[in-house]
Amino acid sequence: MTDQRPDPDALLEKVQRAESIRRRGRLKIFFGASAGVGKTFGMLLAARERRAEGLDVVAGYVETHKRTETEQLLEGLEVLPPRLVPYRDTQLREFDLDAALKRHPALILVDELAHTNAPGSRHPKRWQDVEELLDAGIDVYTAINVQHIESLNDVVSQITGIPVWETVPDAVLESANEIELIDLPPDELLQRLKEGKVYLPQQAERAAQNFFRKGNLIALRELALRRTADRVDAQMRDYREDHAIQSVWQVKERLLVCIGSGGTAENLVRAAYRLAQLLKAEWIVLYVETAKLQRLSKEQRDAILRTLKLAEELGAETVTLGGHKLAEEVISYALSRNASRIVLGKPTLSGWKRWLFGSLVDTIVRKASDIDIHVVGKESNFLSQARESPYFSRSRLYLGLAPEEQNSLFTWSTAYLWAIVATAICTAIAWLMFDHVDLANLIMVYLLGVVVVASRYGHGPSVLSSLLSVVLFDFFFVPPRFSFAVSDTQYLITFAVMLLVGLVISSMTIRIQHQAKIAGHRERRTASLYAMSRELAATRGEDNILRIAVKHVAEVFEAQAVVLLPDETGRIAYPKSEGTAQSCHGSDLSIAQWVYDHGQMAGQGTDTLPGGEIVYLPLKASSGMRGVLALLPLNPARIALPEQQRLLETFTSQIALALERVRLAAEAQSAQIKMETEQLRNALLSAISHDLRTPLAAIVGASSSLVRDGDRLDRHARNELGQTIYDEAIRMSGLANNLLDMARLEAGAVVLNRQWQPLEEVVGGALAGLTARMVNHPVTVKLSHDLPLVEIDSLLIERVFANLLENAVKYTPPGTPIEISAATGQDELVVTVSDKGAGIPAGEEQRIFEKFHRVDSEGNQGGAGLGLTICQSIVEAHGGRIWADNLSSGGAAFHFALPLSEPPLIEQEEAVPS
Repeated sequence: MTDQRPDPDALLEKVQRAESIRRRGRLKIFFGASAGVGKTFGMLLAARERRAEGLDVVAGYVETHKRTETEQLLEGLEVLPPRLVPYRDTQLREFDLDAALKRHPALILVDELAHTNAPGSRHPKRWQDVEELLDAGIDVYTAINVQHIESLNDVVSQITGIPVWETVPDAVLESANEIELIDLPPDELLQRLKEGKVYLPQQAERAAQNFFRKGNLIALRELALRRTADRVDAQMRDYREDHAIQSVWQVKERLLVCIGSGGTAENLVRAAYRLAQLLKAEWIVLYVETAKLQRLSKEQRDAILRTLKLAEELGAETVTLGGHKLAEEVISYALSRNASRIVLGKPTLSGWKRWLFGSLVDTIVRKASDIDIHVVGKESNFLSQARESPYFSRSRLYLGLAPEEQNSLFTWSTAYLWAIVATAICTAIAWLMFDHVDLANLIMVYLLGVVVVASRYGHGPSVLSSLLSVVLFDFFFVPPRFSFAVSDTQYLITFAVMLLVGLVISSMTIRIQHQAKIAGHRERRTASLYAMSRELAATRGEDNILRIAVKHVAEVFEAQAVVLLPDETGRIAYPKSEGTAQSCHGSDLSIAQWVYDHGQMAGQGTDTLPGGEIVYLPLKASSGMRGVLALLPLNPARIALPEQQRLLETFTSQIALALERVRLAAEAQSAQIKMETEQLRNALLSAISHDLRTPLAAIVGASSSLVRDGDRLDRHARNELGQTIYDEAIRMSGLANNLLDMARLEAGAVVLNRQWQPLEEVVGGALAGLTARMVNHPVTVKLSHDLPLVEIDSLLIERVFANLLENAVKYTPPGTPIEISAATGQDELVVTVSDKGAGIPAGEEQRIFEKFHRVDSEGNQGGAGLGLTICQSIVEAHGGRIWADNLSSGGAAFHFALPLSEPPLIEQEEAVPS
């Protein structure tokens, strides 16, 4: 009887998933084969229906492409204003995520899910904006074409010949609560294209010659239909699981092929392949390893491995399970995968043997009433089909166990001898107990011996022990004793029951023992995979990932291993880091290059160069090949087992994903740096172009006046023009000096010339150099006479004062007083430059120290936005800090703190007599 109790872990996962769905907004995707099929139109129609139901609906971003019928549907809906993002010489219209979150409607429309946001946006992609909306509990309607699905990107590019750069991860599509396919036949779509309903006439003509060819549209339509059908199939499976539906719903053909150790396995796979091709169906090849099948010979297990490999080559999904009852495992898996047909081999038993012992076919036919059963004949001798496998040419495989376990097993003769000895010991113990207990208790002693023999030496010796136990019990203890005669016929029933119980106990003991071994192997495999995955997830850097991967692969598979990565030209090479290079001695880089180029295994036990000693496995990730894992197993049989093959594939997948994560992180960092560099370049060009153009215009104007009208101008006018040229040249020189100083400070090329200085001298020097600029701003200096000396580079700190004073002049109206003060704090000297101007806008207190950042103000006289950045760099080079705030009485205050230390003692020179 099958245990139908629900899995607690599955129930917990179901509850957690339901709770997550309850808190999260619902996502509906309008899915189409290409542009122009009516996705946006359908989305707007659905939105208007929801609005008519009284739902709060907002159009966050809808791209109408100036189509009249689409724009008409948008009328009457609340539309969020777009966020305008300056980019180079234009402004980009982007979806305003913050405004949408603040508005928080029940349903929002966000078109073009695959769109890439403008630089500087919170998220690089629009689908990430949608994820944030969903996390906030807002329902979202969106639209996407099939060519933007990540997993189909290369397929679409191969069909159309046009690369698509904007993609959406498949997980976004799979997480959608609802997908509505907007379908339009290719001929109708081409007609809409001719009528100008998709693109403008000149664009439509180019599109018809390239992307919108009829063959392309047919292929894209099939991809969209298939992807939608897969989604519907997944929803159906989820529904069946959520409602605990056990019966099969034959809505889609799916074959389940069961193979075993018999001679028909390969024929069975080939026949199932032909049937799957005929039905256009998915097919799965299943091998269930029971305790009995674990005792197969080397040749039989070798044949099973070849059969599974053949199935994979023919395109099947292969699955290996462990279980106790073969038929129940097959039926349970068929129900879980909603298989419509089960393909089995012809029963090997016939006549009375089949009636007595039963067959897998009969059991499945009887219990799987909702599934069609196909029985394939053409039995052949698997031994004649068996080919020599390199995996098994060097070592012996017994009971599916590792070599170290094989060494602990006894030979059959020793095992049977120990069975006889154990039964004799039980007889001796029973002899000692005979005068004190009943015969029923003596039977327990023999049954205990059977259990010991079964657990230690296996099935055959335990059967012998059961038989000997009955014989010896009859001979020594059943009246008349010391003979095989039986005085009471009831003892015959006792003997039969004793033998039957002994056989059952021995069988169950062996079964439990094998299941415990299977569970132990699986637990070790799971633990090893978890350990590697945990370390890889917590590790950064390619070298660390390679070291962890090599360590775990070598330990789990008892092999030498190395991960080979491509260089900049795509050529496979050994890693350069210590601890990972050439761990697998003798790795052939030419074979590894072939594996990397073709994405297929090569080396020992494969179809490509099977005679080699090393196995080369491709490291495949979602975005392509990441490298090659080379493995030199100490025992080739260890990686030939089906479960070890699956584990090795999982290891390679995890390593590839970790390497891809590192690559994506590096690319993201590089993109961030490029974006910041572009922003800095734009800000620099904007600042320099403005601040150079103004003085240059003044210089050109003044100099041209002197050249043209110099003879007619009086002396005073000529002096004013000359002074203008001088002042503007000084202004340009200051800008150039700021840029050079910023470059030197960031490059670390400035060496501080620290001297013990009084602060009054530095302030005085700064004010003396700014006499002309400070004419309209009275400056008050409040410095205490007992201020300590500070060890500073006086020229650089003077530059700090100059920049702070110039900044105050620039952002305050004429006549505004400026004050300089200083006070000692805890181990530091705090200097303040304050004014009585408009102050610093809220939120700008930290940003004003960023490069090229300028505050918009009526009194702003321009500048590159580098003065305060230079101040910060100089102060921090002295080990200090700088900050700004607003005064409660009005105006802004800039503070910088310099560290204090004990000045050296100055020894007085002794007077020298004359």
